[in-house]
Amino acid sequence: MPIEILPHLSIPENEIEITYILASGPGGQNVNKVATAAQLRFDTVRASTLPHRIREKLREIAGQRITQSGVIVLTGRRFRSQQRNREDVLARLADLIRAAAHKPTFRVPTRPSRGAKQRRLDGKSRQSALKRSRQARHDD
Repeated sequence: MPIEILPHLSIPENEIEITYILASGPGGQNVNKVATAAQLRFDTVRASTLPHRIREKLREIAGQRITQSGVIVLTGRRFRSQQRNREDVLARLADLIRAAAHKPTFRVPTRPSRGAKQRRLDGKSRQSALKRSRQARHDD
């Protein structure tokens, strides 16, 4: 069953590898016996479903979570159960890919109008006059 990222983008489960490791933190004796922390590995180089642009953006925004060979490694140990930690790392991977898929809107650079420049200068003059009127007068 593929993991839905965006309406037009999903990742097959066979491209994601999840292993379970021992977790520290809350859980009592269960922490010492059961591997509840989920560690997700997603190879961006071999991911056939990801467009090249998203792959490159993932490399930029993943930071320390990506290895030299292009494998994203996420560890989830916030919860006490394997299932919730598994869902957590899958959601975090989906969020990371959504962030990489986001295209910033193109901004057309504009210049301030003549009226805007005049209003700015008038405001500066008014402020300057106000401050000048507050100064103490020195008679020589």
